[in-house]
Amino acid sequence: MSAATKTSHPAPHIPVLLRPIIKAVSPLSGVWLDGTFGAGSYTRALLDSGADKVIAVDRDPLAFEMATPWAGEYGDRLEMVQGTFSKMDDYGTGLDGVVLDLGVSSMQLDLAERGFSFMRDGPLDMRMSQDGPSAADIVNTYDEEDIADILFRYGEERASRRIAAAFIRARNEAPITSTGKLARLVEGCLPRSKPGQSHPATRSFQALRIAVNDEYGELATGLMAAERALRAGGLLAVVTFHSVEDRMVKRFFQTRSGGGGNANRYAPVVEREAPAFEIINRKAIGPDEEELAENPRSRSAKLRVARRTDAPAGEVSRADLGMPMLKGDR
Repeated sequence: MSAATKTSHPAPHIPVLLRPIIKAVSPLSGVWLDGTFGAGSYTRALLDSGADKVIAVDRDPLAFEMATPWAGEYGDRLEMVQGTFSKMDDYGTGLDGVVLDLGVSSMQLDLAERGFSFMRDGPLDMRMSQDGPSAADIVNTYDEEDIADILFRYGEERASRRIAAAFIRARNEAPITSTGKLARLVEGCLPRSKPGQSHPATRSFQALRIAVNDEYGELATGLMAAERALRAGGLLAVVTFHSVEDRMVKRFFQTRSGGGGNANRYAPVVEREAPAFEIINRKAIGPDEEELAENPRSRSAKLRVARRTDAPAGEVSRADLGMPMLKGDR
């Protein structure tokens, strides 16, 4: 049993845009892959709605521990794989559908010892896989310029240089090892938030979490892995929670459906690849009033769905996806 599960389990996770997803991909059949298994809500809904089998993928071992009480109900219709969705074509090909929910699970946020949230003091961790370098490693060992780059590129934090300098001053006295200390350092660099505004540390915590888990790189690689894994007619449904993720998914679908457009109208016409996807919903689907009342966290969620064609799989550069690039990546 992991250290995380020695405490009481967090409150039940409320799935976001579950009803719109099931509506968009119905009628369901065949083999599906849930690349962000989490608390299992999407997987269970897919199986209960007609999928013959679901390959459930997650990098967090806690997800599979929490599924123990109910996973047996589905027998061999449920296959659980600890891994990353960027490698989904290693886990299955000829798939009838893929779903991805890019939000952080409440089961991770609610456990102080996982170090994802500034609302609960705990070790400065943020690792979804529970191994590898942590957020503490970044803030205590990276150069000031590299920390500022992460905060600015991944968190869109305008005070990134000021915050990075505060981290360096603090760690010169003692290592920064807790979420509470990190949050206080960020708060000390920013004006007090007004009622209704997000916590001052929100953007910094987001940036560090994305860096620790390579979330943007995983998304870019995962979208192309889904293109390779899906059969002709298979569906890809992706739920995003902030503008950068949504931009990357939107540009991927536009580019791979043949709708990328010419950047320069005076440039020679380039022969286009056959479209690999057909976009199902041109406009992103958001939560309805009922879901907003049930789960305010869904407010920023957006769902995009596309259908795979029989064209060969291809590649899209990270720059073309609009992926934020750190200094070392450029």
